[in-house]
Amino acid sequence: MLRIASKNHTRQRVHDRIRKKVMGTPERPRLNVYRSLNHIYAQLIDDLKGVTLAAASTADDRKGVTGGNVASAKMVGKKIAELAKEKGVTKVVFDRGGYIYHGRVKAVADAAREAGLQF
Repeated sequence: MLRIASKNHTRQRVHDRIRKKVMGTPERPRLNVYRSLNHIYAQLIDDLKGVTLAAASTADDRKGVTGGNVASAKMVGKKIAELAKEKGVTKVVFDRGGYIYHGRVKAVADAAREAGLQF
């Protein structure tokens, strides 16, 4: 009997492969994106210290805005860029979390670039 790997298991394997190469530093933290069915999350992570510098998500707002669309993903990208500027961070390393660079993940990245982050 064949075992079919779940999409999340496959994504996690891709993410582990990416994480071997991508690492955040205090000068250039890692911008991590996690996409669930209902929300999207973004974090700035310093991997050397193992701390999260800033985080933004659609689950934080709770104003009736669902996180399952591109418009709310753009809001998260803009918010994480504003939080990064408050911390004095202008350059980041983008970690797509094993997801395809498409749709909501791309919207977060584009909005963060428009708001001033460089990656």
